Amino acid sequence: METIDTRQLKPEVQEQIRYQAIRLRKAGRKYKEIEQILGVSHTTVCAWYKTYEREGKQGIRAKKRGRKVGSCRTLSPDQEKQLKKLIQEKCPDQLKLPFALWTRIAVQQLIEQLWAIEMPIRTVGEYLKRWGFTPQKPLRKAYEQNTKAVKKRCRDTLGRRNRALQ
Repeated sequence: METIDTRQLKPEVQEQIRYQAIRLRKAGRKYKEIEQILGVSHTTVCAWYKTYEREGKQGIRAKKRGRKVGSCRTLSPDQEKQLKKLIQEKCPDQLKLPFALWTRIAVQQLIEQLWAIEMPIRTVGEYLKRWGFTPQKPLRKAYEQNTKAVKKRCRDTLGRRNRALQ
């Protein structure tokens, strides 16, 4: 029988196969027999059983895979907290940066200024995304625009043009 790669299976299924292998081994089956029954190589079954003998059921449980949350980050949690607070409470020009609004480049320069860390622009973007900061498109309309005055001016300007054409 051809062996299967259990790494491709869901963690729950992997765990069930391990438990089944342990039960079969406790029942007196040989590793080669278990290999034939479950379709898993005998060396893997042997490793599972030895882990079970050392650590018990806890040893063969499915564990979370991949990196731990927060590992491999450039900034420490305290630095992240401080930077996030600065972005929320200050403008770049208040921190002696040559920008009017926060951009990835502005944040990148602030990180370099504060901690002498050269961070790629993409990483800065990942941090901002993680913190919930999103890119904003500026509004087409000015905040302090008086719509009545704009309409009046348009009417006056068009009126003068029409009179000049006549």
